[in-house]
Amino acid sequence: MATLLEQLSSMTVVVADTGDLQAIQQFTPRDATTNPSLILAAAQIPDYQHLIDDTLKASRKLIGANAPAEQVVAEALDEICVSFGKEILKIVPGRVSTEVDARLSFDTEATIAKAHKLIGLYNDAGITNERVLIKIASTWEGIKAAESLEKEGIHCNLTLLFGFAQAVACAEAGITLISPFVGRILDWYKKDSGRDSYPGPEDPGVISVTKIFNYFKTYGYKTEVMGASFRNLDEIIELAGCDLLTISPKLLDQLRNTEAPLSRKLNPGAPAATIEKFSIDAARFSEMMQEDRMAHEKLNEGIQGFSKAIDTLEAQLAHRLAVIEGGAAFAHAAQEIFLLNDLDGDGCITREEWLGSDAVFDALDCDHDGRLMPEDVRGGLGAALATAR
Repeated sequence: MATLLEQLSSMTVVVADTGDLQAIQQFTPRDATTNPSLILAAAQIPDYQHLIDDTLKASRKLIGANAPAEQVVAEALDEICVSFGKEILKIVPGRVSTEVDARLSFDTEATIAKAHKLIGLYNDAGITNERVLIKIASTWEGIKAAESLEKEGIHCNLTLLFGFAQAVACAEAGITLISPFVGRILDWYKKDSGRDSYPGPEDPGVISVTKIFNYFKTYGYKTEVMGASFRNLDEIIELAGCDLLTISPKLLDQLRNTEAPLSRKLNPGAPAATIEKFSIDAARFSEMMQEDRMAHEKLNEGIQGFSKAIDTLEAQLAHRLAVIEGGAAFAHAAQEIFLLNDLDGDGCITREEWLGSDAVFDALDCDHDGRLMPEDVRGGLGAALATAR
């Protein structure tokens, strides 16, 4: 019998949700998606140190010998995201998603400017717009920025999408692809309801993506739906037939090693019944998001988490630049990052407190006890330094 991964790949485009080039090579997906959180996790791997070092040196040369370290790091951040993207595109035949700084999520013009910077770096390397998706948070401002970019021929992937209002706004704006976060929706409902688990068909994240998919297909929207942020195989199985699914290496491995029948649950040619079509403007978007407590809370939490991941990555780059240039490492950075995440001040960071991505938490949690101590954070940030000494 064919594996679940083989069967899923016959009806859904499988995307690797990782910045780990070796994992992408292992699973041979069509597309890959990454973000600063995933790049931060990948940056802990010694094999990728040359990408970090080469980019920091090139950024220093570009910015100037006397420029402050923070300016070099700011330039290097964009370059590193694109460097990983270029390496990924050597492996996958399709597209890579590269994310705009989440700290710009409520600034339309700044988001557009950053997107131009990122796509320009790809174009300078001979990579066409068709192979790149610019990832932008699904705020109203982000959606408007993406609408403008799409009209220029720059394709976008709208991320941190939790609510139906976000999905409809993206479809009406002509966005290429959206990434509704299945697992994070489940997390919220489990915490809110006190339930330990939901069967696959009752999973709130599955129900949300199914509703979006059927609405898009019923009314002929071209925007692709890519389910993301999965917590278990049941969620993936229940969304078989979705346009795309972006899956972590851990779950890809489980799919590859499981032989069982897999039936199509979503059919673009025969979508299930859905609600009446409606239009959305800024006022209605705001109203619907305020009424959807889960979507409102998870969007803001996600932006905070992705922003902290960028802060952490910048701190790591500053450490590495100091070592390359013979300066002292910024020993205080790890402590500052720890204090920012230790919300209750008890001396450890739980997964619930951590505002970054699960991938970064897992990379730092070397003893797998579900808690980050100060030494875990120091060790994680110092891993790249240790390889050079």
